[in-house]
Parts: sequence; structure tokens; C-alpha cells
Amino acid sequence: MADRAPLLKTSLAALLALALSTPCALAQSADKPTATEPAPRALSEAVKAALPSIVTIKSTVPSQARSARSLGTEREGHGVVIDDEGLVLTVGYLVLEANSVEIVDNNGRHSSALVVAFDNDSGFALVRTVIPLKVKPVSFGDSDTLKQRDGVVIAGAGGEDKVVRGLVADRRRFAGYWEYLLDNAIFTVPPYHNWGGAALLDDEGALVGIGSLQVPDAYRGGRSFPGNMFIPINRLKPIFETLKAGRRPDGSKPWIGISTNETRGRLTIVNVQPGSPGEKAGLRRGDVVRSIGSTEVDSLADFYSNLWATGPSGTTITLGIDRGGERVDVSVQSGDRYKYLRLDSSL
Repeated sequence: MADRAPLLKTSLAALLALALSTPCALAQSADKPTATEPAPRALSEAVKAALPSIVTIKSTVPSQARSARSLGTEREGHGVVIDDEGLVLTVGYLVLEANSVEIVDNNGRHSSALVVAFDNDSGFALVRTVIPLKVKPVSFGDSDTLKQRDGVVIAGAGGEDKVVRGLVADRRRFAGYWEYLLDNAIFTVPPYHNWGGAALLDDEGALVGIGSLQVPDAYRGGRSFPGNMFIPINRLKPIFETLKAGRRPDGSKPWIGISTNETRGRLTIVNVQPGSPGEKAGLRRGDVVRSIGSTEVDSLADFYSNLWATGPSGTTITLGIDRGGERVDVSVQSGDRYKYLRLDSSL
């Protein structure tokens, strides 16, 4: 990132001031702009027209679901209506293993919905209302065109009061501790605090990303800025028709069921999911992953890339582990995350 830092070094503070100067529900306590501060930018008519299509998603998950312990049984966030038949795009964890989904539009109307598909590799999910929603769907933009310092609009359900003007702080690979890797993720500032499923729009009102996380280092430079990570909409396009049909994309990556923390080149296991391949193989909290087969790994991205290159789910993988000062090899017969989550009956 050192070679990118100069792009924002002299102007990031001013641009952040511009982004933060737009009135919104998440920044109502900010002082009003003075004569020396940038004036708020008005939303384009295209963006305003897109806002009614951003809806609230509420889901209920059985207490015995695999994800209930980490994600809870009552979840709420946002989604974006993307066709005339009630199809809504959101972030997957909001509806993962849900047995009840409800959509609430900006007029307070409630609609029952069904989960159409969940894609772990991208992090997207599709749900469809039982009765089509009476809103104009949002069109897809081109997320590949977004670059550092580009202006964007971050919006949740609720109209203009839930809108924040932001900036693209970075485009880079993102590796999540839950065996997740996303190329060319979109990082934005300022932070949007109700990020799950929020819409990332361009000034034409087109959808360019879906909110996934709040992160402490959306911009990495001499000084880091907190912000959000969005899943680029272009990640959806190659698999959209497959998901829309209620199927999972082809291919099943090996999964071992561990959460891993990356710190200064050390990959330390911080959680082993009950009943997962990792637990069955004897992996433990505190184990340090050093290699996959004969390949040394020192980052989450390297770990996942090499893990998934071993073959499909079911492949036996040898992990080199540091445990209590000893180096041990642990053989793990990888599994299929969809089967573990009991998702394959609908996908």
C-alpha cells in the first residue's frame, strides 16, 4: 500500500470533510458547515429514485441452526430490490439458515419472503417476496470502474435520512477469518454504522456494491481510517442467473471449519466449529497454521488460496501446525460448508 498512500495523503481529510458534511441520520450531531467548509452536495435525482428500492430485511433463524451461536437468531439489515417480481439482493449472513424472512418497504408495508439462494464464496444472498413489491428495481452498475477517491452514496432503508455520501478509500483483496476471500473488495469512508446489506450506489443511482462489514482500516496509509467493506456487484454478475434459479454455483471448495487470526505472519486458530472437519481431525484453539502440504503460509489469503487449490470438498489436507512449541502434521478430511449448514436441500 505504500505506493498508493500519496494518492490520499494531501486530500483525504478535505474529502472526508466533504463526505461527512452531507446531513444524514448517522451524522446528525456533526456541526453545520461554516463558510470555510465545503457545502453539502445534493443527491442526484437518479439516486433519489433508487432509494425506495432499498428495503429492510428481518429474519428469524432456528436456535439449533449452525450459525445461530455466532450470528444470532434474530437478524436485521437491508436489501435492494433488483427486479419487478420481488427479488431482493442482500448480504448472505442476514438470511443464512433463516426459516422466516420479512421485507419492510419504506412505507412500512410488510411482505413475507423466501430465501432463493446463498453463495458463500461471494457473500451474496437472494430472497424473493411472496407478492411483488411496488417499487422500481435498481439496476446494476459497473463496480470495476470504482477507484480510490471516487464519490459514492451509501444508503440503507428509510429514504434520504439514511443516506451518507462517501468515498472509495481503497480497492484490495479481503480475507475473512471464517474461510472467506474476496478479490478487489470496495472499502469506503466514512463508516456507515448499519452496514449489513446496505446499498452502495453511484451518482447515476446504479448499484455497485452491497454492505458486508465495518472495518478499522478502510484506508491504510500514514494514518488509517475506519470505514466499511462492500462486496462489488460485478462479483455477482457471472453467477446471477444460477442463484436466481435457486442453485449454487458449480464447484465445492474444501472447508475445514476454523476461524483463524492473522497477526504478523502467524495464523492462529481462534475457534474450531463444533462437528466440523477441523474438530474431527483434532485441531485446537491456539494451534498455529504454518503450512498446507509442503507449502508454507503466513497470511490468510495464502492459506485459503492453497487450501482451495488442493481439490474439491472431501479432499484430505495435511496442515503443518505449531502446537505448544512442537511441529505436528494434522490430516483433515475437508467438508462441504453447504452440507454442514444444511443448505443443500434448497440449493
